[in-house]
Amino acid sequence: MSCFVVGDVHGEYAALLNVVAKTPKNSRLIFVGDLIDRGEKSAHVVRFVRKHKLQCVLGNHELMMIEYGSQFVDDILNNRPVEQDNMWLKHGGRETLLSYGLISYENSVIVPHKFIREFIFQFQDDIEWMKQLPLYLELDERHPSGRKVVVSHSAIAPVWNLKENQDEKSKRALQDMVLWGRTRPLDSEPIFNIFGHTPQKYKADVKQHYVNIDTGCYMKRESGYGQLSAYCVETGEIYSSNDFNYQKAS
Repeated sequence: MSCFVVGDVHGEYAALLNVVAKTPKNSRLIFVGDLIDRGEKSAHVVRFVRKHKLQCVLGNHELMMIEYGSQFVDDILNNRPVEQDNMWLKHGGRETLLSYGLISYENSVIVPHKFIREFIFQFQDDIEWMKQLPLYLELDERHPSGRKVVVSHSAIAPVWNLKENQDEKSKRALQDMVLWGRTRPLDSEPIFNIFGHTPQKYKADVKQHYVNIDTGCYMKRESGYGQLSAYCVETGEIYSSNDFNYQKAS
């Protein structure tokens, strides 16, 4: 059974189905986080991943939904006005709330659905699911180079030496790098790291010691982006939501 690691989906459900259809039957799928926000079908993407019990690591957009989405729920249940502007809403959270059918957006104002209390439970349940997503996954599969394969949202290799440390400073440094970092791994680091977070133009960034599999799925209006990609751990093959972007890692 082949193992494919899928890049940042960002609510692009059609692209997800396209890529999944191209992978061999019974393939194992793992996601690098950022399932949600920006695209129009975040709720569908989360439902797909949960329905099929697929593995996923925590992304910074899931972290924002946990924080700001929980506040949204609390405001609704306590009859308080909802926030109109915060970091999550600025970076695609509004589209996620729309995808769950929780709001309308009228004259640049977020308006909660009249009967929101009757169906907000699915949004709440998805937040609880996101809370248990791991920061990283160490795979049983070995990369052909012999290195241990580790999946994370952003590159974890630069702080891999901190993973056994239990002090708060080390744990915070690890989390900040894995969720928000932009540092590329060095070849001297001991793992093969598969991650996303920073969109790559035209195709995934494939090196002997890492793959950045984020090809800017939601950036459909920008030249060289707008594709969802999936990397096969065993063979190095990459499938994309556009047929022309199939590549074999060198």
